[in-house]
Amino acid sequence: MTIQAFRDYMASGQPVIGGSDVHMMFHKLSQEALRITAEINGKYHTPEELHTLLEELFGREVPKTVGMFPPFHTDCGKNTVLAERVFINMGCKFQDQGGIFIDEGALIGHNVVLATLNHDLDPEKRQSMNYAPIHIGKNVWIGANATILAGVTIGDGAVVAAGAVVTKDVEANTVVGGVPARLIRRII
Repeated sequence: MTIQAFRDYMASGQPVIGGSDVHMMFHKLSQEALRITAEINGKYHTPEELHTLLEELFGREVPKTVGMFPPFHTDCGKNTVLAERVFINMGCKFQDQGGIFIDEGALIGHNVVLATLNHDLDPEKRQSMNYAPIHIGKNVWIGANATILAGVTIGDGAVVAAGAVVTKDVEANTVVGGVPARLIRRII
């Protein structure tokens, strides 16, 4: 299976059955991600060197305006798309098999978790997975230690408070916080 075939399958919404070709691709991509993130996290890299490693990790062009402070962890990497001026702070973990799309100017705080996968609730099918993409809008700010779950869209200009667990969509220009995250206020 090619990386593009993997991305196409994951965009289709079909389930990932334990032991299937797609599931085996998860394992292959995980090994590659472990290798590249070990290099990213193992020593200092200039911004130019880090940019090259991110393009290898994500398997696509990454805008030169993207910034990151390692360490960074992902168990796939090949289904993340970053726009201009995205900044990812230290300690973030992206589980991106289901797709992570981060729009222009978004700021991702320390230790943020973006999780696009869930295992099947049926114990007999527990190795199978369900997934949904995460979409983070323009100029979003996600505070430290927040967790964004599968299928969530965060609207442009929104703020996710530190430590929040976001289980449903966030309206544009709002502040949400808590577990689970709830509306705190509107910005505009």
